[in-house]
Formats: sequence, structure tokens, C-alpha cells
Amino acid sequence: MPRPTRQSPERGNARIRLLEAARDLVRAQGFAATTVDDLCRAAGVTKGAFFHHFESKDALGVAAAEFWAETTTRFFEAAPYHDSPDALQRVLDYVAFRKAIIVGEPAEFTCLAGTLAQEVHASAPAIRDACGRSLFGHTATLEADIDTARRERGITGDWTAASLARHTQAVLQGGFVLAKAGNDSGLARESLDHLDRYIRHLFHIAQDAPT
Repeated sequence: MPRPTRQSPERGNARIRLLEAARDLVRAQGFAATTVDDLCRAAGVTKGAFFHHFESKDALGVAAAEFWAETTTRFFEAAPYHDSPDALQRVLDYVAFRKAIIVGEPAEFTCLAGTLAQEVHASAPAIRDACGRSLFGHTATLEADIDTARRERGITGDWTAASLARHTQAVLQGGFVLAKAGNDSGLARESLDHLDRYIRHLFHIAQDAPT
């Protein structure tokens, strides 16, 4: 995922700085523990500026999930896993890319949408729904390659491209939880190693065999 970067107060507008602050702070300490004062301090803005742009903290939460979706979409669109001419290789390269960017502290590699959804799914439906649009919107970007790989390789079965795309997200989010619980980013990378093996099994490809 995009690595957290803190802009200096003079860069960007106040709304963007608040969204960037939310992205970083919520991943580090959770939504409930992040106060409006925390956000203003991190963004270098006043409370008046906060409430000029957002009517409430929950409104910021919705906007932060949408901002996350927009920025991560650009990040993944530019990623190198799209380069292979082979559809299955693109899927496997996606998994490898997700593993490669799991570095640093959890706040640097975990998913804002997943973090928010786990915390507020029952208490803040508007934020939950914005997170859902982000998560499911991203999984949908994998479906065409998975579907093409199935057709090219004559794979049949009682699963769909959409369901496998969603499973990749389930593995990622579960890996992030394990990394947090175990204070070990290697646990998330380990989950993606198993995802790679699982996809190869579905497509009848031996591990590390050329695709």
C-alpha cells in the first residue's frame, strides 16, 4: 500500500492534509483513539479548518476511506505486476507485489479501509460502506486477469473470478491482523506465500514453475 508520508503544513490544502493525517493516524492507533485534535495537530490546521471541511469526525472517516480508494487505485494502476503478457502470471505477480510492499511498521503497510471496517462496521455504517466500496472495488480489478487465465488454461470448477479475487483480499486482511497480533510483518508475508501456492494449485501449476 502507499507508504505514509507527512506533508509539511505549507504543502497541499487543509482538506488533503487532514485526509493524509487520518490515513496515517488511524492505521497507527485506530479510529476511536484518533481525536479531532490529533488530526488537526498532525495536519497542521486549526479546528475551525477541520469543521470547515468536515461536519464531523465520521464525515472525515467516510472521506478518508474514499481518499484511500482514490490514491491506492493510482498506486496499483502504476504497479509492475500488470506488465506480463500472460494473465495468470499477472495474478501471481500481483501476489508477489503485495508481499514485497509489506515492509516497516503495521501503519506503513496495512490497509486503511480494512482497519476502519473492522473497527466501525456496526457503529458507523456510512464509513463501513465507504470501506466496502474501496475493498470490493480493488478486488474487482483482479477479475479480468483471473477470468482470462481460467479460459486460457481450460480451468473449470465451482468458483468464479470474483470469488477468487475476494479471497485474495481476505488473505491480505487476515495477514495484516496476524502481523499486528504477532508484532511480526513476516506473518503477513507468510500468508501471501500460501496464497501463491493456492492459486498455483487452482491452475494446476507447480510452485515456482514457469507459467
